[in-house]
Amino acid sequence: MTLKASEVKVGDSYEEQVCDNLSRTQIVMYAGTSGDYNPLHSDEIFTKEVAGYPSVFAHGMLSMGMTGRMLTNYVGDGRLTYYGVRFTSQVFPGATLTAKATITEIREENGETIADLEVSTTDEEGVEVIKGKASARLDP
Repeated sequence: MTLKASEVKVGDSYEEQVCDNLSRTQIVMYAGTSGDYNPLHSDEIFTKEVAGYPSVFAHGMLSMGMTGRMLTNYVGDGRLTYYGVRFTSQVFPGATLTAKATITEIREENGETIADLEVSTTDEEGVEVIKGKASARLDP
């Protein structure tokens, strides 16, 4: 899908479930892919007994990547001009994540129409785990 400036307005939003029942295997696979072997993401004993968390948890960048997939599904491939987030809560195994993007502004920049978006990803309990912003080029 590619958003068209003529078809969207401020306040429009798109929501998508980006993860259903996150598995420990997915977390470990991401560690291997990213090269981030921090034991908080894979070593249950270390995470519980040393760090004091209830369980291992996903890499923030894994959650960001899943949220980014929602954004490109909404605005279209190659359309993002900016994407940045804050990680606001841990994502534990078993989580189901839903990401949402809301258009906050439509503006002109260097001859192109740009949509600014507010981005939020929440878990199944409604806890916000990602909060961010994005911008994307719109077709006329």
